[in-house]
Amino acid sequence: MEKVIVGVSGGVDSAVALILLKKEGFDVEGLFMRNWDSTINNDYLGNPNNLNDICPQEQDYNDALELCNSLGIKLHRIDFIKEYWDYVFTYFLDELKKGRTPNPDMLCNRYIKFDLFVKHAKSLGADYIATGHYARIKDGKLLRAVDLNKDQTYFLADVKRENFRNVLFPIGDYTKDEVRKIASDYNLNVAKKKDSTGICFIGERNFQKFTQNYLKPNPGDILDVKTKEVIGRHNGLMNYTIGQRRNVGISGYPDRHYVCGKNVEKNILYVAFGEDNKYLESDACLIENVNFISGIRPTFCTAKFRYRGLDHPVELEYLENNEIMVKYNGGASSVTPGQACVLYLGEECLGCGFIKNVYKNNEKLWYLAN
Repeated sequence: MEKVIVGVSGGVDSAVALILLKKEGFDVEGLFMRNWDSTINNDYLGNPNNLNDICPQEQDYNDALELCNSLGIKLHRIDFIKEYWDYVFTYFLDELKKGRTPNPDMLCNRYIKFDLFVKHAKSLGADYIATGHYARIKDGKLLRAVDLNKDQTYFLADVKRENFRNVLFPIGDYTKDEVRKIASDYNLNVAKKKDSTGICFIGERNFQKFTQNYLKPNPGDILDVKTKEVIGRHNGLMNYTIGQRRNVGISGYPDRHYVCGKNVEKNILYVAFGEDNKYLESDACLIENVNFISGIRPTFCTAKFRYRGLDHPVELEYLENNEIMVKYNGGASSVTPGQACVLYLGEECLGCGFIKNVYKNNEKLWYLAN
């Protein structure tokens, strides 16, 4: 009997992955990863109003343990705290210092879940590893999930191609509603558990409060991008992202406004006013650190610039130093340095690169300068 080690998170998706693999006749065991030291700057501990609270990570482990015990499945536990700090969290902080918008979940998949996790699972005798990601692998290709609203290939696009060998995504052919129903039919303890949201190590906590534990606040001027007039003060460029419309920090301006750029060198946050999004529009971007999962190197394909973004038809110009110029003839909004540009050819996820610079009419957007 072939052994599968399943990454069990304490959520409903990985729980149903266990069920499906067990039904298929695999020898199934679970592995819970602890990637963050919950005692460090933990807002959940020492709160006199929440004396019975435990941090979500430990609650997830308790849920995972209860689940596996109910199914008669062995659950292993491994700490990757140091590795997560070295490969993911330091990257997150460095990107914030550069004024970019990082995506640490992608680095977690590349270095932790589909590298260190795989190696540890093999040391436990695994023939395959599996996770609760909404994605599919067929004929060596990474494909979008059947449930396009939950598809997670965007977050898997930076994983090394070879690390998808002997990987299973059991729920990739199911919708979220179907997954919930399976969990309910089996009366699983996590059947109605709320999906986790936000950056994994921050969770439901306040982003600004969390980051101030690691990065010193650096207030500066907020400028009207059109008039260059100072219209307010920001509390650190790290706390804002391109396209942000809420909690920008200016008062006395009733018109609609949004963050349209940053200048890290001068510590300036640029804001635009009006109903149109012209300062968010671009027609090309340069991506770096390109990772191809597929053997295909197309000239034309589609690209997503954000997880919930649309697919944009693009033309690719391959450059030196593992960089690609991605041209999309307008229509894309809020293309943001630091975010991933994920490439697709139909259902297949080809890979990704990280946005370095953004252009319009063959000129680099000066208000996005670092």
